[in-house]
Order: sequence, then C-alpha cells, then structure tokens
Amino acid sequence: MPDLKYLSPEWTAEAAGRLRSQLTPDQMKNLTSSMLTIYHNCPDGVERALYYAIEKGTFTDISVRQEPFPEVEFVISGDYETFAKISRAEMGSRSALMNGKLRLKGNMVKALSLASIVDRFNKILSEIPCEY
Repeated sequence: MPDLKYLSPEWTAEAAGRLRSQLTPDQMKNLTSSMLTIYHNCPDGVERALYYAIEKGTFTDISVRQEPFPEVEFVISGDYETFAKISRAEMGSRSALMNGKLRLKGNMVKALSLASIVDRFNKILSEIPCEY
C-alpha cells in the first residue's frame, strides 16, 4: 500500500475501515461518545478536525471537518505535529495531555478513564502508511 496523505479522504477511509474491522464493541467497552481532535498549524495553514462518533462500541462516523465543528462530548486540540507524533506512536495521548501539548474540553475524569480505548485506536491508526 502506498503512503496516504495524513487526514486526506483516502487516509480517513482507511482509518475508518481499520477501526471498524479491528475493534469490537466489547474492546470499545460498548462506549457511546463523540470526540473532535482539532489540529492547529496544519502544513497547508487550514485548521481542521478529525471527528469520531461512537455508538455502543461501533464507529459510526470518522471524518475530517472544518468549521463550523459539530457539538461533541470531548474536544481535544493541539498542534498538528503533536497529533502526527501520536498517530505515528511516537507519543502517547495521555502523556501529551498531561504535559500540556494537548488541551481537553470535556470531563477530564471520564476522558482519562477512556484513555486505554483511545490508545487502542491510536495504535491501529499508527499502522497506516502515511505521509505527514
């Protein structure tokens, strides 16, 4: 598989397919939630976000969005390069949050309890051959 451009429609489709096929509702703890990761300082200068909707442990929507952003349970924002490092498995999402590289809007206690789930799907995303 050739490298896909990170956050491109092709990358997003690959990410959605892998997440849906590799994570069962049980592995996702039958979670129902929504999350938006807002990327600041993207290489092309456009601010964008990756939107995840999860219903009873199944990803129902994974898409790249631009403003106006949808209402979600959690908003995580940070620099494009920080998210790229997380997607390449060079940095953990929990440590990025605790070290101030990411900002969270939403229930911090619940977010930390869900960190292991997010780590599972970040591991899957890290396996997609990408050009950042």
